[in-house]
Amino acid sequence: MMRQMRSEPWVHTVYDLLLALVVAYSTLSYGQGYDKLIGFSMAVAVAFRRRRPMTVMAVVSALALAQYRLAALPEPLASEGALYDMAVLIAMVTVVSHTEQIWKAYAAGGISVLGIMLVFGGTADVTSEAGRDGLNEALAAAGACAAVWLTSYMMRTRRLYVGVLEERAATAERERAHLAQIAAAEERAEIARELHDVVAHSLAVMIVQADGASYAIVADQDRARTAMQTIAGIGRDALEDMRRIVEVLRGTKGSDAEDDSDRRRVGLAHLEPLVERARVAGLQVELRIEGERQGLSAADELTLFRIAQEGMTNALRHAGPSAQVSVTLRFDDGTAVLEVVDDGAGKLAGSAPVVPGSGGNGLVGMRERVEVHGGRFTAGPRLGPGWQVRVELPVRTAA
Repeated sequence: MMRQMRSEPWVHTVYDLLLALVVAYSTLSYGQGYDKLIGFSMAVAVAFRRRRPMTVMAVVSALALAQYRLAALPEPLASEGALYDMAVLIAMVTVVSHTEQIWKAYAAGGISVLGIMLVFGGTADVTSEAGRDGLNEALAAAGACAAVWLTSYMMRTRRLYVGVLEERAATAERERAHLAQIAAAEERAEIARELHDVVAHSLAVMIVQADGASYAIVADQDRARTAMQTIAGIGRDALEDMRRIVEVLRGTKGSDAEDDSDRRRVGLAHLEPLVERARVAGLQVELRIEGERQGLSAADELTLFRIAQEGMTNALRHAGPSAQVSVTLRFDDGTAVLEVVDDGAGKLAGSAPVVPGSGGNGLVGMRERVEVHGGRFTAGPRLGPGWQVRVELPVRTAA
């Protein structure tokens, strides 16, 4: 749909004024009583053709009809078929090119052809040679008017087509910007989940080990030394994970094969070291893997690993270091099922201080991870003491 602009560019205004001057100048060669009045009035109307196309068409058509009637008087007061009647064609082209409703374009063409036939052939006597010549002249003029109308219609179609293309381009640009914002939000959410998993797990184990080392530094120096070594190892691993995440965030990750080989890829192969680290922290963890391990994508393995990590971290925080935790990974009928269950024994016994946590962020992150991969996530208290986390993830073959 074409839209009329309230303020036209200055070049359009200058062009319309030049057309009005041409119409006014063509009036000077006619000396009948009302020629100059009619011609100058048409010129003034043409100057406003872009702002009110249909109004200008109606005005110049009425002036042309008045000219025809005055020229038909016994004593003509206006010239018949004067050159300033070009204003009718100019108004017709404007209506066809600049109006929104298509019926107005057809109406302008019909009015112009009807006026030409009325002026050139309205009084022609087809029985005489002069009358037939007048009719032929009228038909030629009507054909020329139709050609002008068709050219204007093609310009209108072209303008509409360009307008549609511009609108589509603008819409596509807005969609790209919107998709970029969505992608950025998803990337920020993914980075937030990674940071939470790395920091929460590592700090929880490090705090428990530091508390244990502070208690055993005098009575059992070997145990304290082991705890400090565990803290150092966990800190180095956490720092490496943080560096990797920050490189992704800053876009500075290398692209060569050597960098790819050195980059740590976390997956199900790291479950055993993760369980050993939890045992060092004091949890009594039992790991069971049931069924034949089917093809999993790297993203699926990372999701299962992070959820197992978060489940054991929550058990260490809320159930206490001496709690018993069961981690079960089962492959069954194209589905990977992960369960992390603790008995809450450490919390009930009050054996050690529980690491304070914010509560809730870990569950939100786990649920988001699972939903991204089309799985099901449940978490909550189980029958009796303790907490249970269960994940059902569809198995996808890695591309």
